[in-house]
Amino acid sequence: MKTSTLIILAVVCIVLFVAPLIMFNGHGEKDGYFGGADDAAGEAIEATGFEPWASAIWEPPSGEIESLLFALQAAIGAIIIGYFFGYWRGEKSKDD
Repeated sequence: MKTSTLIILAVVCIVLFVAPLIMFNGHGEKDGYFGGADDAAGEAIEATGFEPWASAIWEPPSGEIESLLFALQAAIGAIIIGYFFGYWRGEKSKDD
């Protein structure tokens, strides 16, 4: 690639990274920014007056532990999927 193309791509990447930081500077969840779909769905369900018929067996003591368990679950799933993709690719290369 040409040097000018790399410079243009680098500038575009920097702008895409910095622009949201500038646009949302000082704003947070209290202002309605960065709220997830889970929060919006929960609020919509609560607005209908729905009463849950089941409760959690165990609730993590803090949000950090809940995030940790979610990340651990995602990592285990990624390892399993990666293993099978690698296994299938290895099997395919054996046949060639």
